[in-house]
Amino acid sequence: MKKPTRNDILILTIQVVAWTLVLLLPALAVLLVTQKWENTTATFWMLFFMLRAPLAVYFVNFYLLEPLLWNKKHRWQFMLCNVLLILLTNYWLFLIDFSMFPLNTDMAYIGYFMGMFIYLLFHVALIAMTIGLRHYIRSRRLKEELKEQQQKHTEAELAWLKNQINPHFLFNTLNNISSLIQIDADAAQDSIAKLSDLLRYAMYETNKPLVPLSGEVEFMQNYIDLMRLRHNDKLELTTEWVNPQPSTFHLPPLLFISLIENAFKHGVSSSRPSRIDVSLKTMEGGLLFVCSNTNYPKDDQNRSGSGIGLENTRRRLDLMYPGRYTWEQTLEDNIYTIKITINTQ
Repeated sequence: MKKPTRNDILILTIQVVAWTLVLLLPALAVLLVTQKWENTTATFWMLFFMLRAPLAVYFVNFYLLEPLLWNKKHRWQFMLCNVLLILLTNYWLFLIDFSMFPLNTDMAYIGYFMGMFIYLLFHVALIAMTIGLRHYIRSRRLKEELKEQQQKHTEAELAWLKNQINPHFLFNTLNNISSLIQIDADAAQDSIAKLSDLLRYAMYETNKPLVPLSGEVEFMQNYIDLMRLRHNDKLELTTEWVNPQPSTFHLPPLLFISLIENAFKHGVSSSRPSRIDVSLKTMEGGLLFVCSNTNYPKDDQNRSGSGIGLENTRRRLDLMYPGRYTWEQTLEDNIYTIKITINTQ
């Protein structure tokens, strides 16, 4: 037997409180109007007598018939069980002594059958309500599970992003630094420090859901500087970080690094002039990130990873900033540009 969750207990509590109020409020209203306790108790017990069958129908459907029959597409069994349930809980309707009614027996019969019809229709409405409530609760639970799965997927994507600082990247960077030692020892030492900072940040700082913007900017700048070592003077590269320092400004870690990686992967040619421009600007209530690069499409045999970084970044933005960001992607005059505006308020 499945152990009730906190959510299940909360749902039961809400239903019990709601039905209790339905039973008590009319009695309290009578007490306020008549100031007589006997009238109050009489109202309560009369209402309880009238609602005991609907109460049974409601709770049996909510906790038994709907989950076991209706939700499993056993519709005919569901309807048959409800017909039997309504008849059993309302047997007293068929035991009424018509001799108690006034002399006008025709009106008595009409009133009786009209009242019975409305009363039984109330049972049907309650059954429909249980189906609707169960559907709503099930939908909410599915949405929560989907959100949880998306969160796990995002965490996996973050781990994937960390793996972009892979052995291949480290191998090339170390080779470049090794060559640089013979040319400019100071520049080589500076590159080693940047690589150390980059790895330290990726390993220890990105386990948090949000990180300071200044840390992300330093990470992106270190990554760009190290990637720059691999390319010749035909690459023109600019970065602009405007007001990245406020400690109160936070964002998901490694949010934009895939876009920068794509700019190097798909925007740089070893034989033709290339350009990459990266900027991040904070503004009141949000930030603006722009990455543009020359467009040198890869051939069909060299498209590994193409588009994955963009897709992952958009999914993370959808999860972290639903309805609060804009994404503009353009290709004009052989310049590919991605512009992302995030509203953090």
